[in-house]
Amino acid sequence: MMSISVFGLLLAIPFLLTRESDCNGDSPFKNCSRSDLSALNDFKNGLEDPGNRLSSWQWSKCCQWHGISCDNRTVAVISIDLHNPYPVNPVYHSSLSRYGFWNLSGEISPSLLKLKSLQYLDLSLNTFKDIPIPEFLGSLQSLRYLNLSKAGFSGEVPPSLGNLSSLQFLDVSSEYSLMASNLDWVTSLVSLKHVVMDGVDLSVIGSNWVRVYNVLPHLTGLHLSGCALSGSISFLSPINFTSLSVLDLFFNNINSLFPNWLSNISSLTYVDLSMAGFYGRIPLSLSELPNLQYLSLGSNNLSASCSQLFRGSWQKIEVLDFSFNNIRGKLPASIGNMSSLINFNLFDNSVDRGIPSSIGKLCYLENFDLSINKLTGSLPEVLEETHWGLNSPLPSLMYLSLSNNHLVGNLPEWLSQLNNLVGLSLDYNLFHGPIPASLGNLQNLTGVNLSGNQLNGTLPDSFGQLSQLSALDVSLYNLIGSISEVHFSKLNKLKFLGLSSNSFFSNVSSNWVPPFQVQDLEVGSCHLGPTFPAWLRTQKEVTSLDISNASISDSIPNWFWDISSNLSLLNVSFNQLHGQLKNPLTVVPFADVDLSSNFLEGPTPLSTFEIELLELSNNRFSGPIPEKLAQSMPNLVFLSLSGNQLTGDIPVSIGAMVSLVVLDLSGNSLSGSIPSSIGNCSFLNAMDLSFNKLSGEIPLSFSRLNQLRSLHLSNNKLTGSLPSSFLNLSNLETLDLGNNRLSSEIPPWIGSGFADLRILSLRSNAFFGEIPSTLSNLSSLQVLDLAKNNLAGSIPVTFGDFKAMSLEQYINEYLPYGKYRGVYYEESLIVNIKGGAQKYTKTLSLVTSIDLASNNLHGEFPKEITKLVGLVALNLSKNQVIGQIPGSISNLRQISSLDLSHNRLSGAIPSSMSTLSFLGYLNLSDNNFSGMIPYMGHVTTFDASSFDGNSGLRGAPLVLKCPGNDSDGGGGSIVEDSSDGFSDMWFYLSIGLGFAVGILVPFLIFSIRKPWSHAYFLLVDKTVDRLLYLACKTATRFRNRCNFQA
Repeated sequence: MMSISVFGLLLAIPFLLTRESDCNGDSPFKNCSRSDLSALNDFKNGLEDPGNRLSSWQWSKCCQWHGISCDNRTVAVISIDLHNPYPVNPVYHSSLSRYGFWNLSGEISPSLLKLKSLQYLDLSLNTFKDIPIPEFLGSLQSLRYLNLSKAGFSGEVPPSLGNLSSLQFLDVSSEYSLMASNLDWVTSLVSLKHVVMDGVDLSVIGSNWVRVYNVLPHLTGLHLSGCALSGSISFLSPINFTSLSVLDLFFNNINSLFPNWLSNISSLTYVDLSMAGFYGRIPLSLSELPNLQYLSLGSNNLSASCSQLFRGSWQKIEVLDFSFNNIRGKLPASIGNMSSLINFNLFDNSVDRGIPSSIGKLCYLENFDLSINKLTGSLPEVLEETHWGLNSPLPSLMYLSLSNNHLVGNLPEWLSQLNNLVGLSLDYNLFHGPIPASLGNLQNLTGVNLSGNQLNGTLPDSFGQLSQLSALDVSLYNLIGSISEVHFSKLNKLKFLGLSSNSFFSNVSSNWVPPFQVQDLEVGSCHLGPTFPAWLRTQKEVTSLDISNASISDSIPNWFWDISSNLSLLNVSFNQLHGQLKNPLTVVPFADVDLSSNFLEGPTPLSTFEIELLELSNNRFSGPIPEKLAQSMPNLVFLSLSGNQLTGDIPVSIGAMVSLVVLDLSGNSLSGSIPSSIGNCSFLNAMDLSFNKLSGEIPLSFSRLNQLRSLHLSNNKLTGSLPSSFLNLSNLETLDLGNNRLSSEIPPWIGSGFADLRILSLRSNAFFGEIPSTLSNLSSLQVLDLAKNNLAGSIPVTFGDFKAMSLEQYINEYLPYGKYRGVYYEESLIVNIKGGAQKYTKTLSLVTSIDLASNNLHGEFPKEITKLVGLVALNLSKNQVIGQIPGSISNLRQISSLDLSHNRLSGAIPSSMSTLSFLGYLNLSDNNFSGMIPYMGHVTTFDASSFDGNSGLRGAPLVLKCPGNDSDGGGGSIVEDSSDGFSDMWFYLSIGLGFAVGILVPFLIFSIRKPWSHAYFLLVDKTVDRLLYLACKTATRFRNRCNFQA
């Protein structure tokens, strides 16, 4: 946008120069006419001038006044230029109103109408405090230049400006305080060459603006950025924009097919249609516009093929910005023919395959950005040379950005020849091999980002010579080796250092003073310990510090709290820090503090300033949760105190922390009831109070937590029933109430209103009655755990209708809740599977399980369950289920754990079970199955314990007793055959003798003669082989005889 303003000023410079030259004659020494002098004095009297800018407006020689120019011949005032030369930039100042020392304000006097010769009026960048643009300005008949841009005017742009038939330049751009309900008056401005209406609300105009401006025969510049334009402009006929050079429609919501008619305006030099709501294909004919130098189509929904789009001539193109679109395909070699190209931006498109070596011919290229595309392959080993015979490729390149692609291979040597390179971003690709040490020769580098690749080796020492470097990020690598003082010897401008998730170890002296004052330090997973790094004491400007998982086994030194007062992020998690924290903590307001997974102890710390994230989980903090926690941190968003040794009640005041998104107090020894005040925390996304000693009923106030997605209250002593107000928790995805003392029937309403519920665990309570058939309405349910209750009745046949369980889960969808500044509540669940309890976290979304064990369910095995082809675990054990296992059990192709033990199932085990190739745990014991076990396929991987307690079963892997040896007829035990006792006795005796001989003889041999050792070990090998052969032969003969008799 700066280029647009500069263009307007350049357009006015010749006019201004003419006026100045006129004033260099005798006219400054002549008096103004009384009429002009009176008009200017009246104009001055209406203005507020806090900076006394108009102090020279005192004498009768008004041509010498500041901002006034006169005609050389007539001494008439022809120009008033009172623009603010020092406007306040709202980017750096909190006030957008721009009240400043140089700002003029007040009223604009109609006395200006007396200035009959006035041709130039510039009041831009002042602050006229939302007064309307005066209507009378439309009566200044001689006016050719009018600039009221960003001067604090508001309201309607007066249509009376259409009377200015001599006007050539009009700028009424605003900071979204002006509007126009129609533009028909513009058609009367027949001399208009340049118009700027940026930020003027034209939302009611629709697409009519195109027709209006199309009738102006001399128009060269049209700026309508941020005007809320809408309506299709894809068609225009006839096209009268024959002189149009600049078109700026940036930041609108036009929502139109791309206007192909632009390709017919050969005078275009500058076109900015970015963020304007265009869609469709980019016309290839744009490349043939003979004067086009700047084209920005970024952030639209446009498409094109690279091979076609960049094959055109693009004769004078300097800037091409197609970012955030759908440009696809491979870059053609013809891109190297754009000899004037300076800026090439295809950020976030679908460009694939490799980068052509012809880019080396682009002598003027300064910025090349293909980040977030689908590039593959390796970078060219060699770049094509320019026609100028330069020694280095891309001699003007300053910024190379290829991050977030799929590029592979080693980093090519030509990267080290880009002598003017300032920024290098190759992060998040698949580059491998070492980092070239020659990159340390690029003395102009200020930023290097190589993170998230597969580079290996060490960090080159030469990087320490990059004296201009302000940002270095080589995190998320496979880099190893030491980091020494040499790596930073000349990095005195370094502000960002990212070394995290490598295998570096620190090799600096204890009294090292770094040459830099870093602001953002991310060295997590680097070996900095065992002592706390003393060099941190010198970093007085650090605001973000991550030294997590850094092998530090130490207490936090007192000096650290001096630098912590600047920190907005502090992460020292996953170390072995011990001792107590400073209480209260000293950090900046609204900071993030993560001290989790250490050995810190003492009371829970408060903070001198309110913070927004406090992660203290998995430490040894003890005592009660401070009652003043909410007072100290009223705007806390994330609070985790889990895995500590906290006792006492949950303070009622915690309900005053109304911004909480995550509350995790699990794994402590908290007691008492859950305070109902938590219901005030209406933004809660995840709440975990599990594994405590909480008692009482679930508060009814929980019904107000309608943004809650994960609720864990398991492993407490809660009583009562499920409150019906839970129906208000329509966003719930996890409801874990297991291992409590809840007692009631499972309410039927739980099957309705929870469209997103994935996990329902009510295990180990005292629920009774029948299982509601409406549970099958939970279309997202993947884990249902009702085990260890007092449920009766049959298993509902509707269980075959669980939609999510009927789909095979292949995509692992991680379940982070309440994500805030990179930290989140990590969803997890203990699932009873394969005969034991297993905790699932990162793969929880792949688990589909039904557990109804240890109830009093009866009725037949519901064959409808076999429709749940995505089921991973099914446990119906310890019930009274009857009937047979249906042959359709083979439909459960994903089943890995099946427990039907301790029921009254009967009949044959279906042979189709042998096809369940994922089955890793099978328990059919203690039922009434009969017949041959289908011991084939995958069933052969299970031993006899899977089938014990079924008297009617026979065949492998069960081994029946040989007839005549025992009368109890029980299966599953092995009885020795006395006829082979001698063989067994010899077997064990030989093992014992072999052991004794093997120990004693070597010592004797080695004490006599070493050459004998070789012969001895040959004998031992032969003896062992013979014994093993006899043992195997004896055992095999015994098993065969017993099976034959059976």
